Amino acid sequence: MYFIRPLLRGQPRQRCAWVLTLLVGAALICTGGPLPAVAAPQGGPSDLTVEELRLVQQAVPQDILRRSGYGDAGPAFDTALRQAQSVAAAEAVVAQHGLQLWKRAVDQARGLTPVVGDLSKEDDRPLYWARLAMSKVLRQWQPGFGLSDASRTALLNKLETSSRGQDSVSWESLPWDQPWKLNKIVLTGFDPFGLDGDIRNSNPSGAAALALDGELVISDNGRFFRIETVMLPVRWRDFTEGTVERALREPMAQADMFFTVSQGRPGRFDLENYNGAWRGGASDNENASSTGLIPVSDPATQPQWTASTHSHPFILTVNTGRFPVYNNTQVTEIPVLSPPGTTPVVRPNGPSSVWSTARAGSGGDFLSNEVAYRATLLRDRMGKSGIPGGHVHTPVLQFGSGAVTDAQLVRNRQDIVAQLHRIIRVAGVMAQ
Repeated sequence: MYFIRPLLRGQPRQRCAWVLTLLVGAALICTGGPLPAVAAPQGGPSDLTVEELRLVQQAVPQDILRRSGYGDAGPAFDTALRQAQSVAAAEAVVAQHGLQLWKRAVDQARGLTPVVGDLSKEDDRPLYWARLAMSKVLRQWQPGFGLSDASRTALLNKLETSSRGQDSVSWESLPWDQPWKLNKIVLTGFDPFGLDGDIRNSNPSGAAALALDGELVISDNGRFFRIETVMLPVRWRDFTEGTVERALREPMAQADMFFTVSQGRPGRFDLENYNGAWRGGASDNENASSTGLIPVSDPATQPQWTASTHSHPFILTVNTGRFPVYNNTQVTEIPVLSPPGTTPVVRPNGPSSVWSTARAGSGGDFLSNEVAYRATLLRDRMGKSGIPGGHVHTPVLQFGSGAVTDAQLVRNRQDIVAQLHRIIRVAGVMAQ
């Protein structure tokens, strides 16, 4: 794969961080400047979320933060937040530190800044655990001024969006001496999950989102693409509240192609063809479950199925890397006009009808299927059904030992990210 790093790479986000710094200062001036920090009662463990409790109760997350150098994120955020003397000042602190955390992880994954510690540069876990360290601080913060539950929730939401790159997508132009058309790609990745099974888990889709954010890529037929990425939580609650649509609506309006990406099966990539409007109830990162029709706006026009528009057969003609790539068309459905209680049936070649009732898309019935369903539905409702878009399941990351990191994990993650790069480059040939 060929990568071109334009001279102006990163400046819009740097300007954004600079502006946020000014906002913090202005907010502090408006409130009389920073006051001495006053010790305040802090909440106990019962106030924390399931994800935050894993951070404070288990050794591995702390080890990951220490070994990556990200252990300073929570304390630095705590220090800055304690100086905020109003909700406005707190909003500026949250936005600044959230953006700085995202940019720090992206720049390290892309090799733009040195690696601190002994974890590999594309490791997605420090971002995840550092974000939780910051949300823990914010959730338990007791300022001297009144902070309503609604204001705290808004601050937590801002921390989520800013530290996930969801509000900093920036379509930079090509350098002045490269006057070709710039095509735009949106890509989503996920947090680590399955942490009660193995607290060490990393997610290759999240690693790819960090490594690819802001990259300028040349497709196999010489077309230029800028990739912008966002990270998504593995939480039913956030999806129900519309986090996918909020994160993707504006980028999708400008996109020429998109990929939703998640971790799938061992040893293979799957290009998922069909997405079903059904939640199967698997446990998420909050140990919550949800079963039923995927809740979306305007449910009266909600389809049972949406489809990928990537040219899967063409992608399969190219050797993209060491892992085999499959075109997955299998779904599970209840056929049209079936009586109540009919057992769902597996269809190897997609739904038998657009009116059949979905029970699993090609990518299953968890949040991988749901992000693909929501993204493709958003695409179609925006009148952009002609652009290539759909879901890619990566191989499962596997460890070679019981350690937090090892050579096998690092190699697998690097190979998966590199092969996804190649798949994107091949898919770009078919974009309009």
